[in-house]
Amino acid sequence: MSGTLVSDLRQSLNFTDAKGIAIPIVILAIMAMLVIPLPSIALDVLFTFNIMAGLVIVMISINVHKPLEFSSFPLVLLLATVLRLSLNVASTRVVLIRGHEGPDAAGNVIASFGEFVIAGNYVVGFIIFIILMIINFIVVTKGAGRTSEVIARFTLDALPGKQMAIDADLNAGIIDQDVALRRREEVAQESDFFGSMDGASKFVRGDAIAGLLILAINIVGGLVVGTTQHELGFEEAAQIYTLLTIGDGLVAQIPSLLLSLSTAIIVTRVTTSEPTTNQAGTQLANPNALKITSIILLILGVIPGMPHFMFLFAGFGLAIFAFFTDRKNEFLSNVKLDQAEKDIEKNDIELDWEDIEHVDQISLEIGYGLIPLVSEQDGGVLLSRVRGIRKKLSAELGFLIQPIRIRDNLNLEPMSYNILLKGAVRGTGKLELGRDLAINPGDITSSLEGIPTKEPAFGLDAYWIDHGQSDEAKTLGYTIVDNATVVATHLNALLRINSSDLLGDDETREILDKVSTRSPKLIEDLVPEKLSVSTVMQVLKNILFESISIRDIHTILGTLLIESNKTQNADELTELVRPKLGHLMLQEIVDLGDTLNVITLDPKLEQMLIASITQSAKVGEVLIEPNLAEGLLDSVKKEKDEAENQGHPAVIVVAPPIRPWLARMIKQRFSDTTILSYTEIPEDQKIKVFARIGISNESHEENQ
Repeated sequence: MSGTLVSDLRQSLNFTDAKGIAIPIVILAIMAMLVIPLPSIALDVLFTFNIMAGLVIVMISINVHKPLEFSSFPLVLLLATVLRLSLNVASTRVVLIRGHEGPDAAGNVIASFGEFVIAGNYVVGFIIFIILMIINFIVVTKGAGRTSEVIARFTLDALPGKQMAIDADLNAGIIDQDVALRRREEVAQESDFFGSMDGASKFVRGDAIAGLLILAINIVGGLVVGTTQHELGFEEAAQIYTLLTIGDGLVAQIPSLLLSLSTAIIVTRVTTSEPTTNQAGTQLANPNALKITSIILLILGVIPGMPHFMFLFAGFGLAIFAFFTDRKNEFLSNVKLDQAEKDIEKNDIELDWEDIEHVDQISLEIGYGLIPLVSEQDGGVLLSRVRGIRKKLSAELGFLIQPIRIRDNLNLEPMSYNILLKGAVRGTGKLELGRDLAINPGDITSSLEGIPTKEPAFGLDAYWIDHGQSDEAKTLGYTIVDNATVVATHLNALLRINSSDLLGDDETREILDKVSTRSPKLIEDLVPEKLSVSTVMQVLKNILFESISIRDIHTILGTLLIESNKTQNADELTELVRPKLGHLMLQEIVDLGDTLNVITLDPKLEQMLIASITQSAKVGEVLIEPNLAEGLLDSVKKEKDEAENQGHPAVIVVAPPIRPWLARMIKQRFSDTTILSYTEIPEDQKIKVFARIGISNESHEENQ
């Protein structure tokens, strides 16, 4: 048993990092100094180490290029402050217990510093020591603390702006994802650092106050102990304990002053690529300022009554230094200018269009948590699903959809995604990896144990459930899909709804070029003799806007060729083309041979709208009162919901003159509603009117 314990202990020690136990050991040592009496030689060693640590911290603070290079400074400041205070406690114990033995009782370091400052005059020495403490407490410590507060506040206030600047650079292509991630980490570290410095500055302030109190305690306590317990005279006790107190305070105040100075250097410097010494030296060596200062000193040197030698010597010395500094700066400027000219000649490449990054027509942005869906090595199927959607939609819509770009976006939550069309976010969603989405078709009342959510494509109620619950959910009637299918369905729905935005000038020309290979005469007679490419494109976009395929492109272009003699207006041409696509439009709504159930307008309402068109100054626009329009939309919603409850698609048939206007108005509110004119229904299609849309008499009278 003991052998196993020793073996385990040895093994644990072997795997212990020496750096990892350094700070715990320091903390334990500090705690020990607070309660365990220390011999004089130990105090000498520790006070020397304390001064050395203060000097090292100051040198590091001066030579760092930016504050974050010394990010451990708040922790170091805390440990150094507690170490100094623990030494104060230990030295106070020695001074009060053994101070009556003489100045060397508390160690050589304390005695030497005390005798050096006092220099035979206790009053002057005590005053000098008080001045040192005032400088530390009022000037350095208070200024550093106030600066820390201001910098912490401004750093936190500037945090959102810095994050937005990084996002802007990333979106503009100035930086890549790795650089953006590194800059975000630096911004976060900077905020944490200056927030910690604001708190750490309070340690320095408290340290200075504690030094003043310990000074008073040592003097008063030493006088009491010396005169009452060791039978020393008041004058003798005052000399001994004043010497020891000043020496003790000085060896403590020097590291304290160094720590305060380090804090002030860290929080007051401006971040540049240079250390503080180089930064200050370069800026202070200003030839113009040096020349003016030397002239002033020379003028003071010739004024009667002034110390001529000192002022003249300083003036001439500064003038010589300014002269050589000016020559040096001029030489460096010429060297930099020559180097810049060489760099320009070497890299004389002008900006061209290849340097401008265009917005992707279709893109899918994912959080880093969804990367496994894209990685085929990890079994991700999202890429193949996206390629399948593009192929299927291109075949159904009648033109080639541009490639869909997938990329990660660190600004998104890990499990979120965005669908962008032409750079604008048009859809967003959030997934749950390791779960399936159970979608309620709308008629299921039973709930599931899972995370309630909304299906992103159509807004249906759904639950994120564990894989083991899939069979139970299917039994209840839920539709079960995986994460990749959720994204693919959402993408497919958005592309269908916005198919008109996906057709541009390039796609239109590709369509015309493809048709010209089979029907060259058709394209030759139509474009550009009859219609421009932009007009043809607008007609095709109008057709796609109402979710109608342009696969029958020969019929569309043939009709445009015939009807172009009547009008060149794209909207009017669209209405002339649509009746030729009647069978194509209806096959998406009703099966062959089935009766088409339709909704019509009340005859009075329809006549009123037709009359409003003739009174409108703009062709195809209807002028009606807002209350009438709102009442009309309410009636459309009521009849649409009734049709869907009966299992029929919402199809509204109206007179041709008002169809374009009504379609635009209704599509804004109900995108899944089909608006047809009487002339667009084929003669062989059986129809049945099962509802009429009307308005109240009050709304009708308001429009009169």
